Amino acid sequence: METDSRAYIDGYIERARKAQAAFEKLSQEEVDMAVKAIGKTVYDNAEFLAEIAVEETGMGNIPDKIAKNKQKSKIVWNNLRGKKSRGILDTDETTGITRIAKPVGVAAAITPCTNPIVTPMSNAMFALKCGNAIIITPHHKSIRCSTKTVEMINEELAKLGMPENLIQILDEHSRENTRNLISSADVVVATGGGGMVNAAYSSGRPALGVGAGNVQCIIDEGYDYKTAVPKIITGRTFDYGIICSGEQSVICPEKDFDAIMNEFEANGGYIVRDKDELEKVRGALFQDGKPNRHSVGQSCQKVAELAGIDIPEDTKIIVVEAEGTGLTDSLGGEKMAPVIAAYKYSTLADGVQIARENLEKEGKGHSVSFHSDSEEHIEYVGTELCVSRFVINQVCASSAGGSFYNGLAPTNTLGCGSWGHNSISENLDYKHLMNVSRIARYMPDNHVPTDEELWG
Repeated sequence: METDSRAYIDGYIERARKAQAAFEKLSQEEVDMAVKAIGKTVYDNAEFLAEIAVEETGMGNIPDKIAKNKQKSKIVWNNLRGKKSRGILDTDETTGITRIAKPVGVAAAITPCTNPIVTPMSNAMFALKCGNAIIITPHHKSIRCSTKTVEMINEELAKLGMPENLIQILDEHSRENTRNLISSADVVVATGGGGMVNAAYSSGRPALGVGAGNVQCIIDEGYDYKTAVPKIITGRTFDYGIICSGEQSVICPEKDFDAIMNEFEANGGYIVRDKDELEKVRGALFQDGKPNRHSVGQSCQKVAELAGIDIPEDTKIIVVEAEGTGLTDSLGGEKMAPVIAAYKYSTLADGVQIARENLEKEGKGHSVSFHSDSEEHIEYVGTELCVSRFVINQVCASSAGGSFYNGLAPTNTLGCGSWGHNSISENLDYKHLMNVSRIARYMPDNHVPTDEELWG
């Protein structure tokens, strides 16, 4: 019943507010100890947490999830350590403004089954970094592994003497509970499907959500495709293709197309050249225009089994030459398995148009991967396409969410701006869970322009 759900959630909120009131009194050093403990718990238990995530969700694979648990915990903590997030941040002598960090209060986080370990981890790290408490509601397919993650983290926080209930996770799951939670918290972080993100934005609370992924990967004419192809394969196949920042389409210069397909084949790719096989793969990936749940997060071999085609046992990726962009062919959209759509272009402008049309179908605002040595071309692509991240000469799946080798904020929640119906067009970071007060001083010596200076 609604009244029972409201009382249930009110209990979580009350416990969170009590914990947050005590936690915000702690020093920056003590807060950072707690944040570090969250990441270190996932790092130290990466193997176990990867195993239980695959066991429960049935998606992805253990080696990639181990790598993700270790790498994400490292890069998120590396980005947060040493940064002020409590008390006076800085004073600008020119403007006379002093900035003071304040907590938001209680954050609610909706987390997905595709990232059931590292998303609760990073959201909790961001929340606590700014003196907040957080309540997590996980996807129904990943309740056990997400709950175990939070329990293990809380054991470590207790050893540090941190207030109890800083991080909570719902133990009863229903739409009513989630709806009541997000309408009661001070801020909502929503990572997952479009319907859930829309619900977060309709909660009556400030919300930070994500958009759909459909990363378009363009290889520039003249770029060494032997360098690009292994990176693209690594990104498309990571965790069996369930990462939102994973490469989805490879858009190739026409004169090199056959050579690039041969390079895919030499690196474990199975090239679908037969029209009948193409139809079978499309049918294995999509049913009634929507992802076939039986193919989501599955291996190439499982996709081939669903499609009824034979592929070599050592196949890493299936490559299909789409029959049109996402506006006419579902293969131009997001594919939640290690299958990539291939396109050819005559000019870079044509390649950009292919990417644009695929993004109009799905993924507008998210990310584009571009392999190029030309700064002019990089800026051209960056200017022409409406996404929040352009990942250059990197594995997009593991770099769009931040990396030791780029300047993007490490996260598991990638905002897509107004293009993706989101409130931020950047990677979610601790700063998004921080209120900032500003002291504005009287600056009598500031120059006041004359009317002639202004309008003349």
